[in-house]
Amino acid sequence: MNDNSEKIKEVGETTNNFHISTDREPYRICILSWNIDGLEIDDIEVRVHGVCDTIKKEKPHVVLLQEVVMKAQEILEVKCPSYDLVPAGDKGYYTAILLRWDVTTLEDVKVMPFYTSRMRRNLLYVKCTVKGIKFDLLTSHLESTKNYAEERKKQLRFAFDHVKLADIDRTVIFGGDLNLRDYELSEIGGLPEDVDDIWEVTGARPETKFTWDVQCNDNLEWSSRYKPRCRFDRMYIRHSKPKATVKPVHFELVGQERLRSCQKFPSDHWGLLSHFNVPSRMVQASVNVN
Repeated sequence: MNDNSEKIKEVGETTNNFHISTDREPYRICILSWNIDGLEIDDIEVRVHGVCDTIKKEKPHVVLLQEVVMKAQEILEVKCPSYDLVPAGDKGYYTAILLRWDVTTLEDVKVMPFYTSRMRRNLLYVKCTVKGIKFDLLTSHLESTKNYAEERKKQLRFAFDHVKLADIDRTVIFGGDLNLRDYELSEIGGLPEDVDDIWEVTGARPETKFTWDVQCNDNLEWSSRYKPRCRFDRMYIRHSKPKATVKPVHFELVGQERLRSCQKFPSDHWGLLSHFNVPSRMVQASVNVN
């Protein structure tokens, strides 16, 4: 595990560079969440390069990653030099958060283990500012497979507890590969009060619903005639109070183009790209245009 205090010092020295006056879209913040399938060794270098190409094309300000392995981390750090990588581990597979250094300032990092996990899962919690706005960013790869539903629900409750406990003046984003089934969410009482599903509040477009879709993504060899389509990956928001500082306005899936060299997709999961507006800066942008 990397020393988080050193990471905060290292990143903090280079990220306090954001100026609204030089930003072409000061009112827009974009956050990507993606399970990059680092456990699959076939074509991993080519596929991670594909992930990097998508990141460089979309230019999200924050990236929440799951199933990162050291080989993938090394490629990400070389191919995405505009980002600082905050990992939740350095052995096996783990989560990580990328912060675009020109618009973010890292404040704190916590890695909270799920002590009863059979798969060494945890919750990565980063406090930072994005374009000067205070965010708490949480990502996790919750326990996998249907057989571990009880552990997964326990982990989800733990994560939601931390979402609810965050300082009220901060916007909280919790996203990742939650391996979640809708009925499991219902079994724990649904979403907590004041927590919204970003896919739902941006219109719940059917074409962006399924994030792990064996009918459309053939990276996995699937012998069964039944090809599942699941919304395993999700992104939630808890707004700041007394006034929300950002508004979710668009949700899309990325990573849906095949890589020419291997004819695979970058991952067996699609990436989730959420777009947010900063209402107070929308007004200022309108004034500047006029």
